Amino acid sequence: MRDEENRLLSLVDGRTRLASSNRMELLLFRLSGPETYGLNVFKVCEVCVTPPITRAPHTPPGVEGMISLRGNIIPIINLGYFLDRPVTEPTKLVITEFSGHIQGLVVQDVDRIVRVSWDQVKKPSTIFGNGANLVTAVTELPDGKLVSILDVEQVLHDAIGEEPNVAIEALTHDLGREVFFADDSPLARKRITQVLDGLGVTHNHACDGREAWDKLDAMATEAAAGHVALRERMGAILVDAEMPELDGYMLTRHIKADARFAGIPVVMHSSLSSIANRSMGEQAGVDAYVAKFDPIQLASALRGLLQAPHAAKEIRHG
Repeated sequence: MRDEENRLLSLVDGRTRLASSNRMELLLFRLSGPETYGLNVFKVCEVCVTPPITRAPHTPPGVEGMISLRGNIIPIINLGYFLDRPVTEPTKLVITEFSGHIQGLVVQDVDRIVRVSWDQVKKPSTIFGNGANLVTAVTELPDGKLVSILDVEQVLHDAIGEEPNVAIEALTHDLGREVFFADDSPLARKRITQVLDGLGVTHNHACDGREAWDKLDAMATEAAAGHVALRERMGAILVDAEMPELDGYMLTRHIKADARFAGIPVVMHSSLSSIANRSMGEQAGVDAYVAKFDPIQLASALRGLLQAPHAAKEIRHG
């Protein structure tokens, strides 16, 4: 047990140092074409040779079937199906965990793990062809190779389908403060918006970490010019962990180091729900950590923070 605890602490410390430097590690892989794709290593549990897959009736297109892995029955998704690069003879299986789900992604081949800086990860300005909505960012490696980073939440949505809408109870009264949120995934922004609209809260947003900081800085400057504390206008800031140009950990550090944002709680809303990632969020200074995508849990966390801002440090969800 002691060895396992030491290993976990070492893992947490290593990942915390990585996030503090605004960097991440990508697992590079290929499908049936020449393109190179990447997944955040934080979402990868393991890579293995593809075992026999049990076909199941009435599975959605792109879902190959299921396997039993150490007692767990997990769905197997042909990732290439959604990118117009279907893998006909999958040799590798990437086991991933995000948003509380474990699934296997069949790929043609796995290349290597590389470390990249988030400020070199850019939003794709224009992408053509099928699967365009699955590419959330692009980065360039030192050898000039371009890597498309996938929106794995959107992959799961496309494979399994839309989750039913959940009724969100509105706040009992208008608090007069908005919620600002930052997320690079269009699907995530849609779901966050549904929760905030259900609460009856006004909101503003950004599509990456750099844009978020620029907008927040402008809001703080405007409030100061009007001799108004920003916390009187803004009730909470919601950040994703993974975002192009500036990740959620560094964005949180910027916010917490700036006195203009005093009294405004920061909530990390992320599909990275492991102990290591929660620890990283706490060390960055987040006031609450909520795992995607549970609308009731997110609404509950925001409701508590908006109605009792002084209690932010006592709330931990997810």
